[in-house]
This record gives sequence, structure tokens and C-alpha cells, in this order.
Amino acid sequence: MSDHREKTPQDPTHDPAGEVVELCRDLIRIDTSNYGEDEGPGERKAAEYVATLLDEVGIESRLIESEPGRTSLVATWGGPTDGSTSDRGALLLHGHLDVVPAAAEDWQVDPFSGEVQDGYVWGRGAVDMKDFDAMLLSVVRARTRAGRVPERPVVLCFTADEEAGGHKGAEVLLTEARDELATCTEAVGEVGGFSTTVRGRRMYLVEAAEKGMAWMRLTARGRAGHGSMINGDNAVTRLAGAVARIGAYEWPVRLTPTMEVLLAAVAELAGTEATPENAPALIEEFGGAARMLGAVISNTTNPTMLGAGYKVNVIPTEATAHIDGRFLPGFEDEFFATLAELVGEGIDVDYLSHQQPWETPYDGDLVAAMHRSILAEDPEGIIAPYLMSGGTDAKHFRKLGMRSYGFAPLRLPADLDFTALFHGVDERVPVDALEFGARVFDRFLEDI
Repeated sequence: MSDHREKTPQDPTHDPAGEVVELCRDLIRIDTSNYGEDEGPGERKAAEYVATLLDEVGIESRLIESEPGRTSLVATWGGPTDGSTSDRGALLLHGHLDVVPAAAEDWQVDPFSGEVQDGYVWGRGAVDMKDFDAMLLSVVRARTRAGRVPERPVVLCFTADEEAGGHKGAEVLLTEARDELATCTEAVGEVGGFSTTVRGRRMYLVEAAEKGMAWMRLTARGRAGHGSMINGDNAVTRLAGAVARIGAYEWPVRLTPTMEVLLAAVAELAGTEATPENAPALIEEFGGAARMLGAVISNTTNPTMLGAGYKVNVIPTEATAHIDGRFLPGFEDEFFATLAELVGEGIDVDYLSHQQPWETPYDGDLVAAMHRSILAEDPEGIIAPYLMSGGTDAKHFRKLGMRSYGFAPLRLPADLDFTALFHGVDERVPVDALEFGARVFDRFLEDI
């Protein structure tokens, strides 16, 4: 084994967490708001910043633009140091550079200030997901400087447009970075490895599955007319009925293999057994995290936007609504069949983004490395997989056959409502959680 593998994460000359806070603050200060309608500053400045950080430690990268300003970055790192070819597939480590918009007047601090206050780094992207970008960069830079480059080849991707479905980011890379990505057999990205407290025990949730995405526009058309007259072909009425049915429908509980494992772990702490009947009660054990986890034991449909008309006394020809639909792996047919019944007749459905769910078996060397890295820093922790309600760039990268996981480790205070911070006001991440995450991820890279 080479000398760089003999060093330990505790080596005082190697500090994987040394830069993580400042890197997170710097990334937050670069406004990469993604409005989803071809508006916003784009990601180029952030991608150039990342390229500079990698270049400083001798890692070459390339920028890939799908449109002016919509910029992703790809770099290769690691692999055999003797010039030989690795017989192992590469590991993809990916994070996105864009963030959802933030209204400054709603926040306690400027959302693009990266301010450190009360032991937290505040700002848009602090948890979604410039925190993980910073962890990854801090660890990669520290390991490279110390000569501790992994023997396994690694591909680094920092993407554009994830917050609008990744169509101008990760999806483009499937073609434009095909050569690099084709070598990857496994992928690690965001929204996993964070802790939640269940019955006094810290439980770290590793993402092993995601719901599918069906962002829909419903369009009802009818006969225009005067608002004072009887009209039996009113587009607004027809659309409103469909929206009400969709929003009020209670989808049945459906447990995927990933959630069966998670609920079994919770049931053991609660002194019971996990069943579909008591799944909602077990989800409540997660406290604030139940907001997200409660959405992954069933399909979901939430109306989010409405549009119709231009004057109060004019019945319009057309009315539209947008629906955010999410469906579980293995239950796609049930979702779309039920949706068709709820929509009813006389309404057109257009899909703005239609992406498949995924579920990766929770086993193998990579999962074992995640467990060891967390337990080395928190020996009392419990680790289990979970299914995420939202979507990440993994949906695109998995099209190339990679096993995918979400592992951005954070040890969080028991009283922090962490899931409420995703896309929320006053988004923030604890400083010590960032430093913990960098140490854990450094151990993980030592073990891959």
C-alpha cells in the first residue's frame, strides 16, 4: 500500500474541515438563483470559482455550458498513481451550483451574505446544497495537498439547473461529458447522511431512493361569455373541480424496500413492528422530519399554481393549473391511472418535467464505507436508508447505470427543524455540522 494510504484522518498536517466554512460562505455569496423560466444570473460565476479552487491544487476541470451562463463543471481526480489503468469503476461525486430564489425582505439576514451568526452559516444554499459543495471541495483540496489522492478514480461534477429539473445541467452532461461519466459505476450526491433524533438517538439517513416527478399543466377550455349569464361550459369551473379532487385525494400507504428498512429501524427503537397500518405513526417519531418522510410512504399530488381570465365579468375560454406530482418506485402505474380518474374529462394534461423514480439496493462496499465513516465520528449513531420526496441530479446520472446514493453527512441538533430549511426562509447550517461532514466525507474517501 502506498504511503498516502498509510496516513490517517487524524494526521495533524491534514485538515479536511479547515476550509469548509469559508468555502460555504463564498459559494452562498455568489447568487445562482434559478427561477425556472430562463431568468436569473446563471451558474457561471460559481463554476469559475470552483474551477479556480481545483486549479490551485493542480486539478484540471472543464466548463460545459448548455446556454449562455448555464454552466456545469466536470473534473477527474484520483486513480492509480503508477500510470496503470484501474480495474475499478470510477465514483461520481456530484453537487449542484444553483439555488432557488430568496426574498430578502422575509429573512433575518441577507440571504446571499453567507453570514455566520449563532453558530450557523446563513444563506440561500446553506443546506441545498452549497454546504455539500463546500465539504467536497474542502476535502478534495486537503487530500490533494497532502498527497492522499484516492486510488479509485473519481469524477467531480458541479452542475447547473438542478432546481428546475436538471435539463440544462446534468441531463446535458450525459452527452457532453459522456466519456468521463461512462467510467462511473456508482454516484454520491446530496440530501443524505444528515441526522435526525428518534427517541433520543441520532439516526443518520442515507438516501437510497427517490420518488418520480410529474410536473403537470392542466388546461381546461370552454365557451367564453358574459359573467352575468348562464354558461354550462365554463373552463374555470371544470378546472376547479379537477384541482379540488386532486388536492383532496388521500393516496394509500405504499412501502418500498428502502422504507421498510427505515421503518423497521424506527420500530425497533419504539418496541414494535413496522407495518403499513402503523407506518404513519412510526413516521411521526421523526418529529419535524416527518414533513418529508411522511411524503414517501405514498404517492402525492399538490396543486401549486392557477391561472384564468382577465376581467371579473368575462368568462374565459381557458383556465390552467399546475400540479406537482410525485410517485413511488414500483407504483407508477397506480399513480397515473388514479390521476387520470381525478382529472376527469375535458382537461388536457401536459408534462413539464416527467422523470422516473429510482431505488438502489442498500448494500455493498460503498454503503459499508458510509457506515464506517459516520460511526468513526459518532459511535452511537444509527444509520438507515430512506426514500427522498424530492428529486436530485441522480435521476439523470442513473440513466448511465450507476448505483446512486445521497450522502452529505451532517450531525444536527435535535431541536433543529432541518427539513423545513430546504427552500425555506432563514436557511442555515450549523458550523460544527459542516466541519463534522467534512471529517466524515474525508474518512469515506479513505475507504472507497
